[in-house]
Amino acid sequence: MELRVLRYFLTVAREGSITKAANFLHVTQPTLSRQLKDLELDLGKKLFIRSSHSISLTNEGILLKKRAEEIVYMADKLKTEFHSMKETVSGDVYIGGGETDAMRQIARILKKLQVSYPNVRYHIHSGNEEDVTDRLNKGMLDFGILIEPANLSKYNYLNIPAKDLWGVVMRKDSPLAEQATIHAADLIHLPLICSKQAMNQTYSKNEFADWFGENLDKLNVVTTYNLAYNASIMVEEGIGYAITLDKIVNTSEDSNLCFKPLEPRLESGLKIVWKKHQVFSAASDLFLKAIQAELSS
Repeated sequence: MELRVLRYFLTVAREGSITKAANFLHVTQPTLSRQLKDLELDLGKKLFIRSSHSISLTNEGILLKKRAEEIVYMADKLKTEFHSMKETVSGDVYIGGGETDAMRQIARILKKLQVSYPNVRYHIHSGNEEDVTDRLNKGMLDFGILIEPANLSKYNYLNIPAKDLWGVVMRKDSPLAEQATIHAADLIHLPLICSKQAMNQTYSKNEFADWFGENLDKLNVVTTYNLAYNASIMVEEGIGYAITLDKIVNTSEDSNLCFKPLEPRLESGLKIVWKKHQVFSAASDLFLKAIQAELSS
């Protein structure tokens, strides 16, 4: 199975047409059709459902599309890393993380690096812990920023000195908006919008669950979320109250929303992680040394 053929396959899957894909790839339609049939023979599975005007993927084709995207992505990333192995440091650094104010600290480090190493590019991927660690494990990210509690067994890590504060985002016309802080008893029976990580019971230590204590089973969780922006939309539309971190939802004077911290105060630590035995590109190694120096100072 050649990388070139996988690129052909992905183009056809994207365009939904052999003719359009052939035009895009600058190959003849018979050549492209033959390559696809050879790919199906090689895998022993039918990948396409062909009609007179379009082409779509079978279940096997959908699976191949997902795997082919990962393979092509990694091949392009590897090629870039080798091209960057020059006396002048250049290349790409891939960083993933959830919605946290720690990204501001990362941004300050990147700004300093830009001055001395303008040929290094940075790619920021936003996602929850499950998404970030999956990409880390597959080599699609070099570094991840995780909000505690998190499973760190596969990773080296550095502590980020910042702390994220938990609270409740609500509409400003909510009765709770008059309170300075929110207690567990205030939230019982209210419709709640919670992050999947906060509600995860598989961790040996879940600070969120500990904060609620015996009231955890009484919560009325109507929606869970991965990214807080979507949770804020749910709040604006009156779905419920979002339990989230401070400074990641717009609660300015112009917003219809406000943030109230939990009482007792609940904070989560932050880690920047990378795979154990990771072999870094020159650009990624540069970033790691910069963040180690920043955090140690």
